[in-house]
Amino acid sequence: MTPEAFVKRGAEILAAQPFSRLLGVEIGAVAPGRVELRLALRPELLQQHGFAHGGVLSYLADNALTFAGGTALASDALTSEYKINYLRPAVGDLLIARAEAVNAGRSQAVCRCDVFAVQGGVEKLCAVAQGTIVKLQQDA
Repeated sequence: MTPEAFVKRGAEILAAQPFSRLLGVEIGAVAPGRVELRLALRPELLQQHGFAHGGVLSYLADNALTFAGGTALASDALTSEYKINYLRPAVGDLLIARAEAVNAGRSQAVCRCDVFAVQGGVEKLCAVAQGTIVKLQQDA
């Protein structure tokens, strides 16, 4: 698949996810085993201290992990499990999640993700995540 085709397919998948549409997530880049998702921060995505809500960071990491795993497995995929560590408050105009497959087998991939908050063009790492992504079983 060409890089353009990966991005087009990724955009189609996001468009099919009502929650992703609600948040306004966009594909930054997609390649086999790798993805970048972008989300513009707006007031309704913040918590009471003005930081991006942890649930927003968690969603972004989860979706990026699944995209990376799905492209590595060349299959529709689901998250089996993941863990996230919040490193610092996410403050800025934009969140970027970059995920990659660390290892992919026949039915599952282990992936990692870094989530950055961007303010004034400067990226700051605010969360890291790791997860296990599994092929979607059509008989499930």
